[in-house]
Amino acid sequence: MVKPQLGQLEAEQLNTQINLNPDVVIVGAGIAGSALAYVLAEAGLNIVQLEKTLQHKDVVRGEWLAPWGVLEATQLGLTDIYETEGAHRLARHISYSEFLSRDEAEAMTFEMARDFPEVPLCLGHPRTCNLLNSIAVESGVTLCRGITRLQVAPGKPPTVDFEWENLSYSLMPRWVVGADGRNGVVARQIGCVTEHDQEHHLFSGMLVENAYDWPEDLQVIATEGDANVLAFPQGEGRVRIYLGWPKEDRTRLVGPEGPKHFLESWQLECVPHSAVITNATPASPCIAYPNFDAWVDTPVREGVVLIGDAAGRNDPIIGQGLSISHRDVRLVRDAMLGEKDWTTDIFNDYLSERQERMSRLRTVARLTSLKDSAFGETGRKMRHEIHERIAKNPELATPNAAAFIGPEVLPADVFSEAFTRQIVGQPIWSDLP
Repeated sequence: MVKPQLGQLEAEQLNTQINLNPDVVIVGAGIAGSALAYVLAEAGLNIVQLEKTLQHKDVVRGEWLAPWGVLEATQLGLTDIYETEGAHRLARHISYSEFLSRDEAEAMTFEMARDFPEVPLCLGHPRTCNLLNSIAVESGVTLCRGITRLQVAPGKPPTVDFEWENLSYSLMPRWVVGADGRNGVVARQIGCVTEHDQEHHLFSGMLVENAYDWPEDLQVIATEGDANVLAFPQGEGRVRIYLGWPKEDRTRLVGPEGPKHFLESWQLECVPHSAVITNATPASPCIAYPNFDAWVDTPVREGVVLIGDAAGRNDPIIGQGLSISHRDVRLVRDAMLGEKDWTTDIFNDYLSERQERMSRLRTVARLTSLKDSAFGETGRKMRHEIHERIAKNPELATPNAAAFIGPEVLPADVFSEAFTRQIVGQPIWSDLP
């Protein structure tokens, strides 16, 4: 078992001899890029990894690995490494609601080990990035942090130009992987067109400490009034909490009082442990961002493939980012290791699977937004009607299972307009609150 050092990687720890013709250049040293760097290096490929930042920062999201994502991590050889380094297992899930009594909500508790093929993991994002950086470097990856003036050009071969430590480099790898996230530059530089849904509501995350009385095995989702809250404990009194709220209230978390207002939003009658969160200590910033799916036309060009958020992202309301990234890594790894001649065609299975996967998860996220984060009088009425329909016909809750067991496990018709119309009462992509 690798015993990596989890602190910031210093220059002297790195493999600073850059191969100008590596097998793969990976742009981005977050979770997706670093997981891929590690598994490809373990398979014997020469990998150069480029990252613009010198230190990973808390991005207030990307810390819940769904049961289906844990299965992906296991196939990559990462689950044991995550657990050895402190990833936290969750045993129960409860969805509280202003429309249910506590007893009714708790009677529908998901017992993770009983109800799903795996038990989810909570991973601290900066810590996990540092962990993956460390094991990648130990496996032979050349990691360059603090790069500037990056320019990626598709081709056969592709080229990657950048500056690092006051020197200019021009690499000609066999292939480039863009893993530089939702605000990365690789997709734009290779000519990808990005589209996204309309904003539905606002969302934010924050890490809190000293929440020792929150049950360490329990994740919670709840909606009451104008607040949709989520909690994912990480152990030792730390809980990653989230908040969804009306987009009309854009200043709720603005300014130095933002964390305080975030915690005040947790004053909910329907959640029995809400006071634990309200009295906890903020341990990260809270950054507001809109909730929607975004996608690129085709995340492959000659010599370049995109993974993770760089290839398109799911609305974070259902917490699928880490799981999506791990599957992307597995499929791209398998494509590269399965063929000696690398062409865009080797990623055909990845492209078709990802397109269907993201389409299904987009539907689930939209349904979740309407069920849990529709606010105001009209929104509350719609949420109540959705809950009543599901109570009368539990099969209408089927799409929600995709966030736990994986979207490919469910039949295609549960994502169809005919099925989702039964849940919401009208087409889900119409102008709804």
